[in-house]
Amino acid sequence: MPARKKEDSLTPEPANRRRSSRISLSDQKNKYVEDDDSEIDDLADGETSGGRKRTTVSSTAKPRNGASRAVDDGGDSDADAYQEDEEDEEDEDDEEEDGDEEETKSANNKRKRSNQADSDSDGDGGSAPRRTFIPHKKLRDLGGVSYFDDTVHPVSMAFLKDLKANNRREWLKDNDAEFRRAQQDWLTYVETLSTRLAAEADDTLPELPAKDLIFRIYRDVRFSKNPQPYKPYFAASWSRTGKKGPYALYYVHCEPGNCLVGGGHWYPDNEAIRVLRASIDEHPHRWHRALVEDTRLRDTFFPTAAPKKGKKGRKTSDKGAADDEGAAAKKAFAELNAEGALKKKPLGYSADHRDIELLKLRNFFAHKKLPDSIFTDRDGQDKMVETVQALVPFVTFLNRIVRPDPGDDFDSDEEDEEAVGDDDEEDVEIEDAEEGEDEGENDEDEDD
Repeated sequence: MPARKKEDSLTPEPANRRRSSRISLSDQKNKYVEDDDSEIDDLADGETSGGRKRTTVSSTAKPRNGASRAVDDGGDSDADAYQEDEEDEEDEDDEEEDGDEEETKSANNKRKRSNQADSDSDGDGGSAPRRTFIPHKKLRDLGGVSYFDDTVHPVSMAFLKDLKANNRREWLKDNDAEFRRAQQDWLTYVETLSTRLAAEADDTLPELPAKDLIFRIYRDVRFSKNPQPYKPYFAASWSRTGKKGPYALYYVHCEPGNCLVGGGHWYPDNEAIRVLRASIDEHPHRWHRALVEDTRLRDTFFPTAAPKKGKKGRKTSDKGAADDEGAAAKKAFAELNAEGALKKKPLGYSADHRDIELLKLRNFFAHKKLPDSIFTDRDGQDKMVETVQALVPFVTFLNRIVRPDPGDDFDSDEEDEEAVGDDDEEDVEIEDAEEGEDEGENDEDEDD
């Protein structure tokens, strides 16, 4: 708040009035403010009515720069001067508080910058920022083995072994280049095998891109007890609709130490299971022909059910041996599909059904383990095609039951074959009876 101005007297000022020695009427600057021009405006009290500028100087108050501040002594009362000093001191205190806050913020900012510089320094007093060098991870050496389209390279098999031992997201991220190389190797193998299967095994397989045949290695762990995020193997399947669909399929599994190939239905839907069980119940001879009489399927996927060599006997003994072979083949097939099978009889069937073990199944899949060399050897794909060829009649049989083609007269053909088979069995029984009568007559003649 500025000091009050004193009105000038209308009468001229007496000549003999004593002036204060503390005020200089000359144009020379006061010695207290000679070095600070910024305080001049604060020291000026304004113009007088006579046109003269009155410069007031205080001998007691101190401005912010530490110099004494001049006050008006030109006739004002001491109370006015004191009031002016108090008001100026309050303003100065507010300004000093604002200055202190600004200094505190500035000091904090400097301290933060200093700490950041220290954290970025590499130990040489903060002269340079810290830098972390991550060395480039080299790919596994090929070991002098070239890549071929019809084989899986040994380094790809080694990658699968490492993935099984380090099944973590961080590890796969660090070895992403190795994974991309192995994945491309498997993609090329599937493309060549797909062409050969369609040409040499099953001509019903369509030409599809490899991406519609291979399975991803990423696992869905949302509803699984296994927390591992990746499958430590490569896999692919072929059917009339690719890797998915209602048709029976061929499956190839590449996992070091656990390679396998198979074909059929793996966990089909409930409608497919219902149709398959009805076929087992109503047409058991079909399943006998598919599992028992198909010696190539039986010898390849459940060789323990193969017939044992023995002495030739009578026809009745041969029939008993065939029944034993059939029971052994069906039992071996049920053991292959024990996963997910029912512990009790299915609803609507008797517990003493002749094929109760087949009726309990939920999978109808023939498969076998293979050595790792079937993927890495140069002639391995030839052996793979031969193994799949043994599955073609069984896969076709399942498709005719679950997804028959339009116009397929499968049932009528089977009825004719059943009738012929029944006639043959009757002829065999008649021949056995006739042979028995002939032998009896011959024994009587010898006795005579």
